[in-house]
Amino acid sequence: MSNDTGSKMATGDHYRVRAAELNALAKRELNPKIRRDYESLALSYLRLANQAERNSTTDVVYETPPSQRAGCGQNHDCGQDHDQS
Repeated sequence: MSNDTGSKMATGDHYRVRAAELNALAKRELNPKIRRDYESLALSYLRLANQAERNSTTDVVYETPPSQRAGCGQNHDCGQDHDQS
């Protein structure tokens, strides 16, 4: 498996290639347990490919929450006293 990060493959395709390689290994494997393991890994790589495709179309923006003011206890910066005693 290549870890070439400069690859021009479409998002998720490198996972699909690895899944195909694992399926080929499974077809040649004589030991049933190892064959199932290869098949399971191949399915995992296909799920990774699908997730990579979904992630490539999602924009995630993280906004830092506002800091709490000393004595306010609220998650905003209003400058008011919110003491409810």
